[in-house]
Amino acid sequence: MKKRTDLQKQEERTAYLFLLPSIAGFLVFMAYPAVLGLLLSFTNTNNLNSPLNFIGLANFRKLLHDNYFLISLKNNIFYMLSFTPMVVAVSLLFAIILNRNILCRKFFRTVFFFPFISSMVAVAIIWNYILSPNGPVNGFLISLGVESPPGWLLSKDWAMFAVVVISVWKEFGFYMVILLAGLQTIPEYLYEAAVIDGVKPWQKFRYITLPMVSPTMFLCIIMAVISSFQVFDLVNVLTEGGPGNATNVLVFRIYREGFANVKMGYASSIALVLFVIVFVFSLIQFKLQDKWVNYNQ
Repeated sequence: MKKRTDLQKQEERTAYLFLLPSIAGFLVFMAYPAVLGLLLSFTNTNNLNSPLNFIGLANFRKLLHDNYFLISLKNNIFYMLSFTPMVVAVSLLFAIILNRNILCRKFFRTVFFFPFISSMVAVAIIWNYILSPNGPVNGFLISLGVESPPGWLLSKDWAMFAVVVISVWKEFGFYMVILLAGLQTIPEYLYEAAVIDGVKPWQKFRYITLPMVSPTMFLCIIMAVISSFQVFDLVNVLTEGGPGNATNVLVFRIYREGFANVKMGYASSIALVLFVIVFVFSLIQFKLQDKWVNYNQ
């Protein structure tokens, strides 16, 4: 075995010194809380200062009969199934538009991306006014002749839909930039050959654009699914899980159980279930990617 030189050892020590802050941050702020949450999920402790009283799987058995948890799970799955395809479709549409040589492309790209970097609390406050009973949206609908416009955030039927639309509006700019980068890697000669062969625009999109950008879309779908199970601040500011638990989602349920009801053990069990759900959905997508994702580029 070749002996390392003093210079190589020094370079290795330097590399570890540069990695140390990131490793320490990961251990303190991610690994330790994850292990602690796993342990707490098998206890009935109310706060971190009290002794851990292990109760086995009692918290998980309780979840099966907890209507609030089951409602939040159903709402979160509905949110995920609505948000993910909508945000990817809208992002792809605007990415295709901005991929053309349109005037002020950089300006519009910045404008569409701006909501993503805006404070979620500020966005929620603004949209709370826009969707209020006397807000601009209902005022516009009344001007069109709608006698009884929806209550939006005050309605059980419309509240979750409103949250999904606001989330799409805020986050599509992020996915749009990623998809735009994917579109710009597609060789231009493919479209030129299609034009020579008389291919219609829809056929170019179906047989060239979609297959070539599918790996990037797969990445966006994975991130959108994970993001949809992490929604909290928008729900907390806009509706606080209401009306009538119509927008109660899993992370908001964890917050209510852990900090409002002071049941850290029970909240940790919900968090563990949430982790398993996200892992399963991600695993399913990785299993299905071979059926539609084109890596042969």
